[in-house]
Amino acid sequence: MSKGKDCVTLLQNQKWQREQRIIELLSSLNYRTGELNSYLHNIACGVSELIGIDWTVVTYCQAGFETILASSIEMAQDAPHVYALHGQLTGTVMQIKRTLAVEDAIAHPEYGRPAPGYRAYLGIPLQTTEGQVFGTICSFHRQVREFTNDEIKIVELFAERAATAIDHYHLYQQQCKFNQILEAEVEKRTAELQAAQAKLLEQERLAAIGEFSSIIVHEIRNPLTTVIMGLKYFKKTILAEAAQERLELALSEASRLERLLSEILLYAKPQVLQLRELNVNEFIDDWLLTTSEMPEARDKKIEFTPALSTVKIAGDRDKLKQVLINIIRNACEAVQAGDLVKLSIDTSRHDAVIINVHNDGNPISPEILSQLFQPFFSTKPEGTGLGLAISKRIVNAHHGKLCIQSQPLTGTTVSIQLPVVP
Repeated sequence: MSKGKDCVTLLQNQKWQREQRIIELLSSLNYRTGELNSYLHNIACGVSELIGIDWTVVTYCQAGFETILASSIEMAQDAPHVYALHGQLTGTVMQIKRTLAVEDAIAHPEYGRPAPGYRAYLGIPLQTTEGQVFGTICSFHRQVREFTNDEIKIVELFAERAATAIDHYHLYQQQCKFNQILEAEVEKRTAELQAAQAKLLEQERLAAIGEFSSIIVHEIRNPLTTVIMGLKYFKKTILAEAAQERLELALSEASRLERLLSEILLYAKPQVLQLRELNVNEFIDDWLLTTSEMPEARDKKIEFTPALSTVKIAGDRDKLKQVLINIIRNACEAVQAGDLVKLSIDTSRHDAVIINVHNDGNPISPEILSQLFQPFFSTKPEGTGLGLAISKRIVNAHHGKLCIQSQPLTGTTVSIQLPVVP
């Protein structure tokens, strides 16, 4: 009688000890988002320990294949981690979507093949809260053995933890991806907003400058016209040679001041475009002959390479002509007599055409290159420093880009990028 009681007591103690171990293992499982591998490894090891089985794996199944996410025993680095589900015990679990316990899979091949070298099998499906099965906890034993209800319940308990962790991990990954997309979109929209605000502030600043400049220019131009008329009157009189030289200098400076006032007014005024459809080749051909009449171009060669196909833009003919004449003039001034200035059309982009003006003159230093579009900056003794600034404003008004590249070996290229007509 005492032996029977001792047996019962021993079984109760073993059961109590296992329950204590279950609680310990469950309590030690501390899943943090993004740390899935070690968490699932602890689950696999815990299952093998608690039910006394040789090997336990946690798998993720998708599109007819299973991927081993965690294993209770160390797998070789070159061992495959992805297997086809067809004909395997795990495939049966995924198909029936419920627990499968097989005492001897070799004797009952209708359930599927076990892992090589193993006979007993216990498979628990992993499923989301919506009931979607996406993986398994699979336990293999080398010897034939049965699985008690308590052992199955233990594994099912750990399977719930594993399923929750994997589900949360995938949700976390989706959230991270969404956050990245959202951050990129916010960054993009912020940049666009900042650019729009900067453009609006620039337009407001230029409008204020334009209004002020118009008043000042008119106030200066009226007395300047009177001064020029007076100086021209004195040209009709007979003057000493020294006085005549001073008069010519005064007239030259007055004319330069008049040009400066005109360019200031042109730069400060809003760019109102008269858009029309222009064939780029024809547009350049029309005015290119007249450039040879410019003093700067008379002893230079200008070579034009047209686009092979018809390219059309929406542009203001007169303003774009002003831009190109200014750039051609600058290119001619940068080279020696007899040198070549090349003008070509780049149509490699589907949404824009690029007009390039190239010269092999002395390269422009990076310090000067960064300031060329600033108003009133000029490297020429007689320059106003507004030619390129005005050109850039005109190109920008066409939703285009004006840029300059200069290298010692390749020379200087001014590029005008303009959107093409679809």
